[in-house]
Order: sequence, then structure tokens, then C-alpha cells
Amino acid sequence: MQTIDRETLKRTLDKGSDVAILNVLPKDAYGKEHITGSENIPVDEADFEQKVEGMVKSKDKPVVVYCASTECPASGIAAEKLEKAGFTHVQAYEGGMQDWKDAGYPVDGSA
Repeated sequence: MQTIDRETLKRTLDKGSDVAILNVLPKDAYGKEHITGSENIPVDEADFEQKVEGMVKSKDKPVVVYCASTECPASGIAAEKLEKAGFTHVQAYEGGMQDWKDAGYPVDGSA
């Protein structure tokens, strides 16, 4: 599983790169706070891989998955599921929301 750090992810977003940023937490957690521009598909949904494929349209499109923090295993689980399903450019942002917020980067949601 490949990982991506906060600064690399921020540069990728700032450049407007064609990458899908995917919050894999439950919908209520996503509603409270998420990285600006990210989408939500919870990793525990039965058809997780199919929903991601429907969103990105190609298994070759870069996908970054993230969850709450380094203590949260969801991003690693999501990355492994996507790799097993044939996605070729998957990265897990292991720092997640906590790391992103600690840096003062843009967050959306009701929190």
C-alpha cells in the first residue's frame, strides 16, 4: 500500500491534479468535517469498490483515501480493498482529518 503525506496531498490539490480524494468514514463523520473537495464512500459499505469505480470512472485514475487519524485503520483497509479490486493508483493519507486540521488546511462540514 502506498501512502501520501499531508504536504504532498496539499500540493496535489493546489495544482488541481485529476485525483479523487475519498473520505472512507461513515456519512455522519463526513458531514461533520471533511477535506474540502473530497467525496464520501464509507469503506464498510458492501459495494464500496463498485461505488468508487462508479465515481472515478477508471481504475487507473489516482485515488487518495483518508479517515480520521493515524489511529484509524479505515484508510488502510480501503486502500487494500481498492488495490485488490484492480485500482492501480491508490494512496492512503494516514494522517487523516486530524493531521489536515492540525495544519490549518481547508475543511468543510458542520463541525
